[in-house]
Amino acid sequence: MPDLKVTADHLRRDAYLYIRQSTLRQVAENGENTQRQYGLRDRAIAAGWPAERVHVIDCDLGKSGSSAVARDGFQELSAK
Repeated sequence: MPDLKVTADHLRRDAYLYIRQSTLRQVAENGENTQRQYGLRDRAIAAGWPAERVHVIDCDLGKSGSSAVARDGFQELSAK
């Protein structure tokens, strides 16, 4: 069932998921959290986005959020 909060205006745009954990230790020890983040792709599809228009940005796994400088994925998302 589509999410009633998602409108036709939303669905006209691509969906972007930014997946990140702050440290490599978190990535290694909290795999369920990372998998939950990836699961948001399925929720976007269930809400009405075509799979080919749901983009996952995950190149910042293990990078701190204290600065945007070394976070290529964040830079990519910010440019959208």
